[in-house]
Amino acid sequence: MRGGGTGFIGTALTQLLKARGHEVTLVSRKPGPGRITWDELATSGLPRCDAAVNLAGENILNPLRRWNETFQKEVLSSRLETTQILAKAITKAPQPPKAWVLVTGVAYYQPSPTAEYDEDSPGGDFDFFSNLVTKWETAARLPGESTRQVVVRSGVVLGRGGGAIGQMLLPFRLGLGGPIGSGHQFFPWIHIRDLTGILAHALEASHVQGVLNGVAPAPTTTNAEFAKALGAALGRPAFIPLPSMVVQAVFGQERAIMLLEGQKVVPRRTLATGYQYSFPELEAALKEVVA
Repeated sequence: MRGGGTGFIGTALTQLLKARGHEVTLVSRKPGPGRITWDELATSGLPRCDAAVNLAGENILNPLRRWNETFQKEVLSSRLETTQILAKAITKAPQPPKAWVLVTGVAYYQPSPTAEYDEDSPGGDFDFFSNLVTKWETAARLPGESTRQVVVRSGVVLGRGGGAIGQMLLPFRLGLGGPIGSGHQFFPWIHIRDLTGILAHALEASHVQGVLNGVAPAPTTTNAEFAKALGAALGRPAFIPLPSMVVQAVFGQERAIMLLEGQKVVPRRTLATGYQYSFPELEAALKEVVA
């Protein structure tokens, strides 16, 4: 059972789960085969299922949307309301699912040029986005022990046909790519195959619970290193920086922080659960994405 199943991550996760022999029902705004709507879920409750995942949420870095109060409310409600509906349905289910998995983000951790964060590090209380992650994870919390609860805090997702790379490829292919702002900020990333792999692992392995960082285990990457590696994967130069002022003009001051500042995040608990990464290194991850 999945909320937010039609987006970039949702589509990839559905394919993986079906390939592993699972049946998948999507919760979406529109009815259709293999789907139920959010309204149906709220009124009729949760159909019988082994696990539930929520991936729903309005794209924060949509450059076509101005960062104003209306859009902020949409960003909040698209995450909190869907999570609350699913959590409530799980709590009320006569036979609750064995696992409940939520994907949030590394924006929980405060950007810093020096600090290193694992799943037990403090955060979640210093700006709009960190507070959003706290509210989101709180909305997902279930009373009692009958359902395993897992939160995956994802980094920037790299994959073909969507995610952050989708917006970056054109300028980089034209040789116009480069670092964002100073380029010194950390850039926590994960390949789509590993994010879906961690989610499937969290759903299937009964010992996995609590917070997992959904980032690659490679030595930490800065934005400039990422730009250089993406340019190399495409066989293009990548040294034209995108000035901070431009980023702030397009995205607004508060959102621009997500691109101009970063955090060093390590997947300590993710590795400890026994998950084995398909793309631990940036070079191989990017080669697959741009192939």
